[in-house]
Amino acid sequence: MNHHPLHINDVYASQSQQGRNVVVGPLVYSLALGMSVSDVSGKAIANLATEELKHPAPVFHGDTLFCESEVLEKKESKSKPDRGTVRVHTRVYNQDGVLVAEFKRLVLVPRREPASTSAEGNVE
Repeated sequence: MNHHPLHINDVYASQSQQGRNVVVGPLVYSLALGMSVSDVSGKAIANLATEELKHPAPVFHGDTLFCESEVLEKKESKSKPDRGTVRVHTRVYNQDGVLVAEFKRLVLVPRREPASTSAEGNVE
């Protein structure tokens, strides 16, 4: 619902620095987030934070987007052994390999196998 003419007015956009309509940034972020769900957060308990969202280059109508996510860190919960957090860096590229967006996010996820304690009190 962004009504800025750069996004919806061909005449205005043709006279802009980009020379044509630009896709609004939050839509690019939303698409990239959605594209990464199956690999990163499909069974997440919660998305805790989004950090460092950047749009270094514009996305144009008709562009094809590709995403890659890199796991930066994972931490086990100290209070709940059935979960932990994963921090990922997602990069979004267009069909020409140009980086058009990137962001980091922190996701609370269930653990596959919660840490168990042996009879001696050692964590296995």
